[in-house]
Amino acid sequence: MDYNTQRKKLPLPEYGRNIQKMVDYLFTVEDRDKRNKSAQVVIDVMGNLYPYLRDVAEFKHKLWDHLAIMSDFKLDIDYPYNPPTPDILTEKPNRVPYPQNNITYKHYGYTMELMIDKISELQGEEREILIEQVANHMKKSYLSWNKDAVEDEKIFMDLYELSGKQVRVNKELVQLADVKSIMGNTNKKKKPQPQQFKKKQSK
Repeated sequence: MDYNTQRKKLPLPEYGRNIQKMVDYLFTVEDRDKRNKSAQVVIDVMGNLYPYLRDVAEFKHKLWDHLAIMSDFKLDIDYPYNPPTPDILTEKPNRVPYPQNNITYKHYGYTMELMIDKISELQGEEREILIEQVANHMKKSYLSWNKDAVEDEKIFMDLYELSGKQVRVNKELVQLADVKSIMGNTNKKKKPQPQQFKKKQSK
């Protein structure tokens, strides 16, 4: 029996062994013009595996790069793009910088702290509207982190602290949503499933 585990490892298994054999065949074509035309045929077959992408310029570039990889970067043809080098298989991706922000209360998030800073710059009605919206969102975030009920006073104190004691809530103007309305979507009771009744047997 001829098992895949005993065969040569495929550089790009997603294209399958038959296409890999087509790539290997290109090395046996001595005439350069014919080899170039044969390579284009292989690219077309590879593109047929992804018909919704084969006409995209960037995808065509990717196919030629894959051909270079599948030929172990040794195929002598006229590439329409600069072929990649073997280093592409070993190079490490660039390190993604992770923002290091000191968040006072992680359940509120850093964006919420930025919004609270913005409140300090506002005056009048616009300020009061934003305070109410931010406070309600803080309450929602708190309940997502802790399912127990939270007093509005706790939200107001946290808002006061996060603002550097610059934002004091006017309790007569700010009304926070109640817990049931906030958590209603997650606490809906499942509708009872209809019971299956057995048919009465006729006597």
